[in-house]
Amino acid sequence: MRTGNHIESYPRHIALSDNPVVWFWLVALMAAMIILPAFSGLFVLGLAIRILIAAVGAIGLNLLTGSTGQISLGQSGFLAAGCYTTGLLITDYNWPPELALPMSGIVAAALSFLVGIPSLRLKGLYLAITTLAFSFIITQFLLFAEPITHGPYGVRIEDTVLFGFDLADPTTMYYFCLGILALVTLGVLNIMRTRVGRAFNAIRDQDIAARAMGINLTTYKLTAFAASSFIVGLAGGLMAFQFRFINVDIFSVTLAIEALAMIIVGGVGRFFGPIYGALLLTVSSELLRDFGDYRMLLYGALIVVFVFVAPTG
Repeated sequence: MRTGNHIESYPRHIALSDNPVVWFWLVALMAAMIILPAFSGLFVLGLAIRILIAAVGAIGLNLLTGSTGQISLGQSGFLAAGCYTTGLLITDYNWPPELALPMSGIVAAALSFLVGIPSLRLKGLYLAITTLAFSFIITQFLLFAEPITHGPYGVRIEDTVLFGFDLADPTTMYYFCLGILALVTLGVLNIMRTRVGRAFNAIRDQDIAARAMGINLTTYKLTAFAASSFIVGLAGGLMAFQFRFINVDIFSVTLAIEALAMIIVGGVGRFFGPIYGALLLTVSSELLRDFGDYRMLLYGALIVVFVFVAPTG
C-alpha cells in the first residue's frame, strides 16, 4: 500500500507530474477548450473568455498566496493597474497593443514593490489588510487623477488588432486568452520546479526555518510579489481588450475576495487549482444571475459548500 509520496530521483522531482491520470484529464481539458468555439454561441464564448481571464489572475494570486503563503487582498488594485495601463497607452498615447499588454504586467509588478517592501515584516491578516488598503489607494487614484486616468468617465478602447488578429472577434479573443493562459501556466509550473519555487514553498511552510537554511526572505518575498503582480497585471490588460470600456467601478473589493475564493475552492497551492476554481465560480455566478437579490446569498452559500465538501480543493 502506498503510504506517501517518495521521490527517489532528481528527474522525478522536477517532472510536471508522474501521474498518468493527471495527464489524461489535462489533455482532455485542453482538447475540449480548443474545439469549444466550433460548438458555442456568442454568450458561451463571452463566458469562456471571462473564465480564461479569471484563471490567469487566479494563477498569479496562487503564486503569492498558495505557493509563498503571503495572503493578499490587493488583487483588484493590480488588476486595475494592468487594465488602465493597457487602455490608456492604446487610447491616449497610441501605443501598439503588442507593447501595451506586456507593459500592463510591468507596471503592476513595479507597483508591487510599493506594497511588498512595507509588508516584509507582516504576515497573515496584517498582510491581508495592508494589501487591501493598497487596492483602495489604487482605485482612489484612478478615480481622482482625472487628467491622467479620465477619472469617473472611464476609458473607451477602440477595436484592437494585435499581431494582425482582430480581438473584437470573440473567437479570436478566446484563442488569444487561451494562449496566454497556457503560457502563464507553463511559466509558473517551471518556476516552481526551480530553486526559486522551492524557496517560495519553504517560506510558506516555515519562514524562520527557511531563513536558517540560508534563504533570503526579503529577496524571495519581493520576487513572489513581483511575479504574482505581473501575471495579475496581464489579466487586467486582457480585461481591457474584452470590455473595451473600463472604469474604476469594475475593480471593487468583491473582485479581490472572489479571486481568493477561486484559489481556495480549486485548492490553495495546487498547480491547476486556480483554473478549476475560476471555472466553477465564474459559471456558478452566471447561473445564479436570475435569482436577483438572492444571487449573492446563494453564491456565498455555494462557496461554503465547496469548501466544506472539498476543503483541500
